[in-house]
Amino acid sequence: MRIALVAPLAEAVPPKLYGGTERVVSWLAEELVRQGHRVTLFASAESETAAELVVCAAQSLRLAGIRDHLGSTLAMLREVRRRADDFDIIHFHVDLLPQALFHELAHKCLVTLHGRLDLPDALPLYKAYPEMPLVSLSNAQRRPMPPNVNWLATIPHGLASHVCPFNPEGGGYLAFLGRVCPEKRPDRAIEIAERAGIRLKLAAKVDAVDLDYFETEIAPLLDHPLIEFVGEINETQKCEFLGNARALLFPIDWPEPFGLVMIEAMSAGTPVIAWPNGSVPEVVTEGVSGRMVNSIELAVEAVQQAAYMDRRKVRAEFEKRFTATRMARAYVAAYRALLTHGRATARLPEVAMPAVAAREVSPLAWERIA
Repeated sequence: MRIALVAPLAEAVPPKLYGGTERVVSWLAEELVRQGHRVTLFASAESETAAELVVCAAQSLRLAGIRDHLGSTLAMLREVRRRADDFDIIHFHVDLLPQALFHELAHKCLVTLHGRLDLPDALPLYKAYPEMPLVSLSNAQRRPMPPNVNWLATIPHGLASHVCPFNPEGGGYLAFLGRVCPEKRPDRAIEIAERAGIRLKLAAKVDAVDLDYFETEIAPLLDHPLIEFVGEINETQKCEFLGNARALLFPIDWPEPFGLVMIEAMSAGTPVIAWPNGSVPEVVTEGVSGRMVNSIELAVEAVQQAAYMDRRKVRAEFEKRFTATRMARAYVAAYRALLTHGRATARLPEVAMPAVAAREVSPLAWERIA
């Protein structure tokens, strides 16, 4: 199959530092190539891939200091459009713009939605272009969307088994990995560590938009002997960081669409302690790969219990449910379903694709594809 993958230009594929979507695109591209497909990746120049790379930015836009990515993204989409006949499938990982610019090619296009969908900003666009096939990362991510959205599948993220190697021993500290922002609740992580009497390492990125929150709400909490602010770390550092932890704290306070760091920790054998918001109940298997809690007190108890959890079982959950191989096979199944049913749907957007669109597919259901 001839497949185009269209990545965001904010980071390289894979990213040098922070960049969840770009990491997923990288794992998908490499696995699709390994499975014998002809893959073309539209991305920034520093990207490294076994696929054919079409350079659409001389440098990843965040590292280049470019804040508004609209112009560069539109230029990339023009090149994708110019080459559209070269592909059986065009798979977008950039939100919103493909719906408007590729709607008449919806029979061969799909968009994986990587962000939150509970804000009203983008809803008019999804209502205006119902013919574009969409992929969700979790069933929870779908809930705020209008009923006429053309859902093709729910496909959870997966990563290559070697990316975060299994660490059977773990370590003595708690890990927090992600952005410093109100919805990620690093303040909860700090309180949990202090009450449990266990060190906490925060490997976190601070975006400009969250700088005031960091300086006023979080920085004053860092002056404690148990708390260490590591800052933003790269891919190599991240795997060691997660593997050497007793547990990953994921105390989110928002409907997280997926939470990639959870499966990265699981790959390393590190259990996840999380609030059951968004996709968390679809990712964490209670008592096996982690614990779901809804209070600081229960989180402190879970931290103590994490020292006795079987890290091999945590890793086994990852291998069963969240590898790049499973993700790629699920996408190939979605591509084939789209090519089978998509042309009629593209001509008649008010008609859902038979047996494909408008259905919720549990992440566990994709295990049958392997």
